[in-house]
Amino acid sequence: MPKFGAHMSIAGGVSRAFDRGEAIGCDTIQLFTKNNRQWKAPPLKPDEVERFHRRHRETGIDPVVAHASYLLNIASPKAHVWQRSFDALLVELERCDRLGIPYLVLHPGSHTGEGVEAGIRRVAEAIDRAHAELDPQSMICLEVTAGQGDSLGASFEELARMVEAVAEPERVGICFDTCHALAAGYDLTTDEGYERTFADFERLLGLERLKVFHFNDSKGGLGSRVDRHAHIGLGACGLECFRRIVNDPRFAHIPMILETPKGADMAEDVINLRVLRGLVAGAEEPTTPHQVEALWAAFENGSRP
Repeated sequence: MPKFGAHMSIAGGVSRAFDRGEAIGCDTIQLFTKNNRQWKAPPLKPDEVERFHRRHRETGIDPVVAHASYLLNIASPKAHVWQRSFDALLVELERCDRLGIPYLVLHPGSHTGEGVEAGIRRVAEAIDRAHAELDPQSMICLEVTAGQGDSLGASFEELARMVEAVAEPERVGICFDTCHALAAGYDLTTDEGYERTFADFERLLGLERLKVFHFNDSKGGLGSRVDRHAHIGLGACGLECFRRIVNDPRFAHIPMILETPKGADMAEDVINLRVLRGLVAGAEEPTTPHQVEALWAAFENGSRP
């Protein structure tokens, strides 16, 4: 069985992410190491770091993936924005190292009209300086994006150029977001499109560089450039997209993490995790389109899993 999980809140302390993940049966989790809406963060307290490591051991939830704040834009041509983003990136990496988190997912950012080449140079400069100044154990994983506006990273070619521009490319990974990839134009809805997508990924980036999956269905269609997440099987990606990935032996070791909409009780995560586990070949309760419809109809009528 692949490792399935979801992004967990850190309200009350970073270690609480394990409590929430354990409560809904996560095998792996993603979290922010600090308030995502703020540039700065108070230092991690020793007792909270100790509890984080203890809960990590107790729950067996692994790997843990961190996501950098959406405020960061290391592709920005504005010196003050780039510097503030770089400083925040160092804080993110320092916190990951202290918590023993192996992967930090990072959006490449937006060139804001300055051009792709200039944006790629700034991304590479930020990563090189972070490696030189901090020498982090945590690996930066650039995320495939939907390509809205001037955002970088909507093509494997752009991501490959960022990686190649880094002095130590072996220290950079990739996070593959299914919603973003479909919205960027990668067809995951057919066998042919799926094989072509990952053949291109392997040719340009190498499958060994793929470290994290974000599992999100897409409200926008193929090539829409719209980054709007939907529940598994209820969007343009469709159930078969996820069935292909979860049964692909090349990806059996890669964490598959939900970033789908949810409320405080995380009932939506429970449903999506159940759907994903039912897509695995040989599952005791195989997922069908009818079952997905029934699960969400019951949810809308007030039933909670």
